[in-house]
Amino acid sequence: MYVSRTAEAGPPLHPRVEAMRHAVTLAALAVLLAPVGCASAPAARPDPAREDEHMALARRVLSTTPLFDGHNDLPWAIRDNDAAPHDVVAYDLRGTTPGHTDIARLRAGMVGAQFWSVYIPYDAVEEGAARVQLEQIDIAQRVFERYPDVFQEALTPDDAVAAFESGRIASVMGMEGGHAIENSLGALRAFHRLGARYLTLTHSSNIDWADSCCEPAEHGGLTEFGKEVVREMNRLGMLVDLSHVSPETMHDALDVTEAPVIFSHSSARGVTDHDRNVPDDVLRRLPATDGVVMITFVPSFITTELPATIGDVIAHIEHVRDVAGMEHVGIGADYDGISSTPEGLEDVATYPVLFAELARRGWSEGELRKLAGENVLRVWRKAEDTRIRLRARPASTATIEALDGSGR
Repeated sequence: MYVSRTAEAGPPLHPRVEAMRHAVTLAALAVLLAPVGCASAPAARPDPAREDEHMALARRVLSTTPLFDGHNDLPWAIRDNDAAPHDVVAYDLRGTTPGHTDIARLRAGMVGAQFWSVYIPYDAVEEGAARVQLEQIDIAQRVFERYPDVFQEALTPDDAVAAFESGRIASVMGMEGGHAIENSLGALRAFHRLGARYLTLTHSSNIDWADSCCEPAEHGGLTEFGKEVVREMNRLGMLVDLSHVSPETMHDALDVTEAPVIFSHSSARGVTDHDRNVPDDVLRRLPATDGVVMITFVPSFITTELPATIGDVIAHIEHVRDVAGMEHVGIGADYDGISSTPEGLEDVATYPVLFAELARRGWSEGELRKLAGENVLRVWRKAEDTRIRLRARPASTATIEALDGSGR
């Protein structure tokens, strides 16, 4: 989830973004300055048949490879609904919801699999973070139960593929913020048993064992207990999500993990210098450790010049592809966790438009399939393989007091 804050001024635009905007500006000037009644040939228009070909390719890809988005905050939108807070029935997904997500738009967007964020804010620690986390898991599971013809909970990659092949949306819960486990590895295991399959190590505040992206560092990355959290997640087969954490925490997690990691909703710092984005030195480590950066659509993360556009999103996708490799990029839009969206990507119905534009720019069918879902499914399968390999390892009984000192 994106929590708005005043954006700091960034550096000059990435060359790819600058080129896109420059081209649009020149085209607009050409139209404005053209003489009325000029006998020259009319301006070139997109070939409708060619555009249809690109959309046809996008639809073919998304009908046979699950579009697996890394982050959607629908459970929080339901909890935070002013008309009927927490009420899954009242937030009728068969109708048109006030947010970015409902069944008709999910179907139009050809969503095949979704990590549903069961986000809780950092201030939940004041009332009991674990309790609030349980309530969010309950909301997500009530959604799955209310619409069994649409959603099928998936606990493994094979479950996700089976759900997609049955015509339902594979639905996986992802926890957002390590404060939810209240410094307890037992709580981590309990949440995994309830169906959580990734944990974002922090949200936008530091926690007792990890530094976040958006506050001054307290630990220099992960503490010893934080490293033990990563090891225990590897043992469980739970994906380590490094969105929201500091670069030092990213590097520490990559040093410790025995399984690939994900960034469920982040973009590229080499394009837009925002604290929430992934630096190039981290991207360059992904081929060795494996992992996937799932590009977010949060406008302030993808451009310093609003409004954001599809072209801005593509600049981040292609930067990650160019630096980390085609096997390490995916999609994590953050719908229902953001208050504004890029032009042309207003809600979950618009994914085919993005894929058609990538096809128009020369992306092959195989590349589109990797972006859509093959990359994240590969990473999840490798995390499952790690779980199987580590199954003889006993559950960790480590405590934060023992590893980091009694002052915690």
